[in-house]
Amino acid sequence: MKSLGRHILVEFHGCSAEILNDVPRIESSMLDAAKEAGATIISSVFHHFSPFGVSGVVVIQESHLAIHTWPEYRYAAVDLFTCGYSVSPWVSYESLKAAFQAEHGSAIELNRGQLELLEKSDIDLGDLRDQATQKLMPPKISRSVWFTDKNENIALSIRHKGDRIFQERSPYQLVEIFDTFKYGKMLTVDKMVMCSEKDEKAYHEMIIHVPLLTNPGVREVLVIGGGDGGSVREILRHPQVEKVTMVEIDEVVVRASRQFLPSLSSSLDDPKLELKIADGIDYVREAADESFDMVVVDSSDPVGPSEGLFNPSFYKDVYRCLRPGGVMTAQSESPRFNQEAFVDLNHCLKGIFQPDSVHCYLAFIQTYPTGMWSFTYCSKDGTHPLQDFDPVTAAEFSAQHDLQYYNSGIHQAAFCLPTFIQTMLNVQQSAQ
Repeated sequence: MKSLGRHILVEFHGCSAEILNDVPRIESSMLDAAKEAGATIISSVFHHFSPFGVSGVVVIQESHLAIHTWPEYRYAAVDLFTCGYSVSPWVSYESLKAAFQAEHGSAIELNRGQLELLEKSDIDLGDLRDQATQKLMPPKISRSVWFTDKNENIALSIRHKGDRIFQERSPYQLVEIFDTFKYGKMLTVDKMVMCSEKDEKAYHEMIIHVPLLTNPGVREVLVIGGGDGGSVREILRHPQVEKVTMVEIDEVVVRASRQFLPSLSSSLDDPKLELKIADGIDYVREAADESFDMVVVDSSDPVGPSEGLFNPSFYKDVYRCLRPGGVMTAQSESPRFNQEAFVDLNHCLKGIFQPDSVHCYLAFIQTYPTGMWSFTYCSKDGTHPLQDFDPVTAAEFSAQHDLQYYNSGIHQAAFCLPTFIQTMLNVQQSAQ
C-alpha cells in the first residue's frame, strides 16, 4: 500500500438522458456500485434540481461516491474515493458506466495521502480503543432520496424510501408510485404529484361533497379522469346517486391504483360504477344533451393528455350534456403555482356558464406545491353553493362518514377567497 486512499475523478459521456434525470435510479445505481466494490454503505442523500440534473452522495465506511448529472448534455461527473486497498473504485466505475448506458467514460486516479510523504504519529488510545472496538456494530444504512414537484420558480420536495413501488410509461404519460415517509404511498404522473394516501382526502372530499351536499337531487354523475378512484369512492357515499360513469384515458393509472392504492381505489368495482378507458374529451363531445346531473373534472395539470381539459370547447360540451339545474365541479389549479391556468380557466367558465354561476373555492393540500389549491363550482341555472347549502345536513353527513377534511364550516369558508385572488380574477375579467 503506497497511499491512504484512491481517488478516481470520472466523466461519463453519451449517457441516457432519461436515466441521468431519474433520482431513484441514480441512487440505486450508486448503491449497487458501492456494494459491488465491496464497500460498507453508511448513508445516501440525493436531490433533483430544476429543471434537469441530479446531485448526490453515498457515504461508505471507506469514504464516498458522489455524482452530479447534466441530462441535457448526457453527461455525468462522478467522484469515487476509497480508503485503503480492500475496496476498488474501478469496480464502481465499470458498474456505473453500464448503469448510465454511457457511450464513453474517462477517469484519472489520484493517490491520496502518499505514505512516503507522511509521518505516522504514535498515538496510544489504550483501553479506550479496545472498548470502542468491542462495541462496534454494523452501520444502519440511512437513505435520503427526494421527489420534487416543481416549475421554473417553485418546488416542493417530499422524501421517500428510495425505491419506486411502480413505474410504467403508458402511451400518454409516466406513471409512478413512491413510498414516502410522511404521506404513505404517493401517485405521480410525469413527475407531478397526483395524490398520496395520507393527504388525498382534502382533495377528494372537497371536489365531491361541496357539489353533492348542495345538490342532493343528483342521480347520475360523470367523472372525467380520476383514475385513482378517490372521487368515485366519495361520490358513492351518497346513497341517492344511482349511477357513476368514469372516463379515464390511461388504464395504467387505474391498474397501478388498484394494486398499490386500495384505500383510494376500493370503489372501482362497485356495481353503480361504469368504468370506461377512453378519452374524456371525445366522450363528452359525443354524449347526448342533458344526460347527467353532475360532471366532475378530476384532471391532472394542463399538460399532456389533460391539456384539452382546459379548452373552452370541452367545457361547452360539459355544459351541453348537463341537465337543467345540473352542476359541474373541476380542479382548477393553484392560484400561485399555476396562476395563468387558474385565471384562464375561471374566465373560460364564466364565458360558458353565467358569471354569477361560477364560484371558486379553496382547499389546503400539503403535497401540492404551495399547499393552496382551487376548485370551481359551476351550475346550469341551478343551486348556489352557499345560499342553497344546508349546514345541518352537511354536519350530519360528515360525522356519519368520518370525513377527515370536509365539514360544514370548511364548506362555507372555502368560498371566502383571499383578497389577492379576488383581485386576480377581477382583473382578468375586466381586461377581456
